Amino acid sequence: MSSRLELLPGGGRGGRRTLAETAAAELHQLILSGELPSGTPLRLVELANRLDMSQMPVREGLRRLEALGLVDIIPHKGAWVRELSLEDLHDTHETRLALESLAVRAAAEHFGEEDAEKARIALAELLQLSRSEDSIGARQAHADFHFALYRAGGSQWLARAIEPVWQNSERYRFGSRQTAFQIEQNRQEHQAILDACVARDADAAEQALRNHLAGAVQRITETMTSKQNPQREVTS
Repeated sequence: MSSRLELLPGGGRGGRRTLAETAAAELHQLILSGELPSGTPLRLVELANRLDMSQMPVREGLRRLEALGLVDIIPHKGAWVRELSLEDLHDTHETRLALESLAVRAAAEHFGEEDAEKARIALAELLQLSRSEDSIGARQAHADFHFALYRAGGSQWLARAIEPVWQNSERYRFGSRQTAFQIEQNRQEHQAILDACVARDADAAEQALRNHLAGAVQRITETMTSKQNPQREVTS
């Protein structure tokens, strides 16, 4: 399986994407970027016109996003971008913490040089793209880094279980520019996780991950509680 998540821009499982996959990927990016904020009605005719395709692949794309928890669809009423809330944020965080702690411990126990090289490349890309303010590319590199670690543990099911909650958490990483301090802080947090995996220290890897996720959710919570409009910059 590719290290890239199926619905992220540039992702997929190899080969040419279907129209439904293309619709899902483009709508996914519009949601993550904040162009389709939480609570936005998702009308088929408008979206089909915006994406320049028929309604059928758009409808299927919305179903794919519903399966990831990004969209709510109510029969005979319509579809909406799922609302952001502190309750959902903390539920998402606790679920990520449970699943990703298992994954990073398994990764540390099985980590090899090939796994380390994949993670190093992704982390270097994340740093470069963050500094160049390429939010789409940085988001993908961020996913590539974490899933290079998680798949190193050998369990494809665990990585797949993480994906939906990961996708939901990405909605809280809003697309505004990061400061140089925040970029460096992120780099250090990710490097600590990688170093622990390279050392095959499962306890240290889990603690570094917990520190990373705790810092992220704290920053997001502070942003959401201090601003009426949550569509602002946070880092995770």
